[in-house]
Formats: sequence, C-alpha cells, structure tokens
Amino acid sequence: MGTLKEIAAKCKVSTATVSKALNDHKDISDETKELVRKVAKEMNYFPNANARALKTRRTYNIGVLFEDEAKNGLTHDYFASVLDSFKRTVEKKGYDITFVNTNIEGRNGLSLVEHCRYRGFDGVMIACMDFEDRQIQELIASKIPVVIIDYIAMGRISVVSDNISGIRDLLTYVYNMGHRKVAYVHGDDSSVSRDRIYSFKKTAQRLGLKIPNKYYIEAPYRIMTASQNATAALLDLPDPPTCIFYPDDYAAFGGINEINERGLSIPDDISIAGYDGIRIGRHIKPELTTLRQDTESIGEKAGEKLISLIEDPKGTKIEEVVVKGEVFEGNTVKDIRKNK
Repeated sequence: MGTLKEIAAKCKVSTATVSKALNDHKDISDETKELVRKVAKEMNYFPNANARALKTRRTYNIGVLFEDEAKNGLTHDYFASVLDSFKRTVEKKGYDITFVNTNIEGRNGLSLVEHCRYRGFDGVMIACMDFEDRQIQELIASKIPVVIIDYIAMGRISVVSDNISGIRDLLTYVYNMGHRKVAYVHGDDSSVSRDRIYSFKKTAQRLGLKIPNKYYIEAPYRIMTASQNATAALLDLPDPPTCIFYPDDYAAFGGINEINERGLSIPDDISIAGYDGIRIGRHIKPELTTLRQDTESIGEKAGEKLISLIEDPKGTKIEEVVVKGEVFEGNTVKDIRKNK
C-alpha cells in the first residue's frame, strides 16, 4: 500500500498538496486532484481513519438514535424509509452512519452523551424516541450537532412532517366524498398525535361536522389488535360512522381484519383511511386511501441539515423544516354523495 510521500513523488507535488487533493480542498486544481486520486488508487492508498480524524477533527461518522416504543426497529415501514433516504444523503457526502446503542448506560458507566463523544460521532440524528427521557434531553442540550425528526426542541434543527395539513387534507377529501359521520382511531399521546387530533377537530369544525366523543378512540401506533378492537367498538355503536380514520396504515390493517371478519365490504359497507402511505398499502385490494408522507424529502433534508451543521455550524440556520405530504385517494373511501 502506497504512502502520501510515495504518491507525492510520483505526482511530482508536495505531500501537503496530496493531502489537500484527497480531502477536496478548493485551492487545489481539478486536474491535480484527478491525478492524485488516480495515482492513489493505483497504489492502493487508503487514509488512516484515526490520523484523518486528528487532522480534520472529524470522523465522518454520524450516529443514528432510533427506537420506537413498540421496538419495531427497521421493520417500521415509515421510519425505515426515512432512514434509507437519510443514509443515502449523508453517504454521498462521504459520511458513514452507526446506530447508537440505547441501552449503553449501566453497561460501561457512560451516559448517552458520553457514549456519543466516546464513539467520536460528528453529529447525531434522533428519530422516534421518548423525548421526555433524561438521556435524550441531555443529548439534545449538549454541544453535539443534532437533527431531530418529528419532534420540535428549542435551539435544535427539526425536520417534521406537516401533520396539521395532512389531516386537514385527508378529512377534507373524505368530506368531499359525502361522509359526515367520521370516526378517528388516533395514536397514543405524543406531539404528533396531538397535532393530528387538533387538526382533525379544527377541520371538522370548519366543515361543520359534529363529531361525537364516542367517535374518538385511542390506539397505539402500528398495533393491529388495538385498532381491530377499536374498530369493533365503533361498528357496534347504535349509530356507527361511515368512515374510520386510523393512526397509520399498519394499524388500518387491524381495522380491515375486523371488517372482513364481520362479512362487511370495504368501501361499500364502511370506508377507511390510513396515514403514512407505506408501500404495502398500494398492494392490497382495494388500495388503501391514505395521507402519503414524503419520507424521501424528510430523510434527505435531515441529512443535508445535519451535515451543514457539522461543517458550517455558524452559517447553518437553526430552524424547523416542515415537509408536506399528499392525499393518496386509493379505493377505500366510497363516494356516497349520489346516495344523498
């Protein structure tokens, strides 16, 4: 394997020029960079990661802190898609990602912040965590560059899906299809759930819909048994809804199970709508009506903002980046206007 000195000798430049060329410095011409990289490749040169970190003060490694309450991990369709986009974005800039061990405290005596420093992360992306947890709050308050997905923290960059407009657009679509009795099986308490419930109630009020309290039922995200039980309770009401909203597409499958077990037809007997726009929802029959979140943009913007914060901390705006989704009409909401 070649050394910087050997590459410099072959290219007839200084070792400093070789180092700058390999690190893409602006004061080195493109022609020189191309020559140095070509020779480095021919000589099988690989920079030492530790030496590079000492010189650049970066490890080019980003920590990813991700763990939903149900412990779904990367089987969580929505966040898996966001993380995939985030990964591709930072890799294009030469960064690797490492998943952070959330059970680190007690095993080696380090706090989460200390562990992130020990691992030398240039920055950390946080998604789908318990943001009331002391360790998470300490990390957010630390000097480590952080970007947060779907949660807003003072003084930190957040990339959030526009849940307010998402629920508004979805309920407006259902209303325009003629539905006036709409129930909402919403997720358990979180900032996301609170935004969606607020939007649902405000939109219903604007449209002149009177939603009885019995039409609101809480069920955890992505738990099909819970959403199936909620669906059963709604269908057993003396005056059941004509359409049921679910907290996410996966939970909607629990509703579908209950409806099918009763021998009812979707959407002829009962209409349903999910949220997220996961791929499998487009492969069931009928296709699920849902609010498709722009996971590609969410992951991409999170990656871009975190790298900007790492490389240009003073020039990076600390802001809340809101990403809008769109209604995917599907075929699970019946047009009942003609029946009126």
